[in-house]
Amino acid sequence: MVTFAEEILAKVSGEKVEAGDIVDASVDIAMSHDNAALVIKKFEEIGVKKVWDVNKIVIILDHRVPANTIKTAEAHKKIRDFVRKQGIKNFYDINKGICHQVMIEEGHAMPEKLIVGTDSHTTSYGALGAFSTGIGATEMAAVWATGKIWLRVPESYKIKIEGNLPEMVFSKDIILHIIKHMRSDGANYKSCEFYGSLAKKMSLASKITIANMSMEMGAKVAVFPQKEYDGIYEKEFTFDVSDLNPQIACPHAVDNVKDVAEVEGKEINQAVLGSCTNGRMEDLRIAADILKGKKIADGVRMLVFPASMKIYKEALKEGIIETFLEAGALVLNPGCGPCLGAHEGILASNEVAIASTNRNFKGRMGSREAEVYLASPATVAASALKGEITDPRNVG
Repeated sequence: MVTFAEEILAKVSGEKVEAGDIVDASVDIAMSHDNAALVIKKFEEIGVKKVWDVNKIVIILDHRVPANTIKTAEAHKKIRDFVRKQGIKNFYDINKGICHQVMIEEGHAMPEKLIVGTDSHTTSYGALGAFSTGIGATEMAAVWATGKIWLRVPESYKIKIEGNLPEMVFSKDIILHIIKHMRSDGANYKSCEFYGSLAKKMSLASKITIANMSMEMGAKVAVFPQKEYDGIYEKEFTFDVSDLNPQIACPHAVDNVKDVAEVEGKEINQAVLGSCTNGRMEDLRIAADILKGKKIADGVRMLVFPASMKIYKEALKEGIIETFLEAGALVLNPGCGPCLGAHEGILASNEVAIASTNRNFKGRMGSREAEVYLASPATVAASALKGEITDPRNVG
């Protein structure tokens, strides 16, 4: 009688555990991106000369690629030098893709492994059945030195997703709907296990979207387990999405969710398609089907960021990239730039963006006087065509 979290943390600690226990866990994979420069600084302060295992550390440059400032360029150089000096085997430079997608594509994210990453959306690998969670730079420096981390065994929620998806409703709409119900702090430090008839049928891409955005309701872990567990759950929820409408998170909180129809007509300046949340082939195809043979509205900047170079190449072969370009969109290299307001499309004051990304906090994508709406790739594409927030079911 155990939950997913209890089973995995018992395995990696060699102890019998239950929710609330503190364990000294052995890490399977440790991931960092551009913030590895800060991890290196903290690691050097510890005084250990060599990392604990050159095969279990993964570093992927993705947040500010190519380098957007001299400071970033210096940080990237520091990372490359450290990787070379330490002999770290799994380093991916600026031409590979967004860390969470690359982790999955390259086989670093695996079921029932303990994976920690210096990025809050490390929860993404729960789509594959991993116990994956975000940690800070100082914590990661200690992991690099010892291969160990202290974790409190989280209490668990069982979340069932049932029903059949209506037309133009996708996994992004489902997770926004769940976050609306749970609120931004509704799953703080909980292990969220996803089950149900619809969850079982979901594509890996759809599962990644849900695991990724579960962090926005506070989840420590968000997982689609390889089997059904029978442990003690703090809470259980069932969401039947058969009648769900396209959803949208309105400024300035991810849990400020409404039906798209409620905010239709809101003029937009920028539409962003991509990110670690919705930048996979499934997402690009959905948007391309809506845009094919049409032009985005005058005055709208549409930016497309495939989640990895592998996806970029596949979209190129399928003609999807050409579809975006013909529609008037700008297709950029895989990266996180506009999502975190670093570069490649930040917002000016009083501008409005609709994005398939994962956060819409004040100042997240640029000016604190800008507004960001979060929605599915279908809603983003439909809105780009009309120049205003649009229910994708209303685009012929």
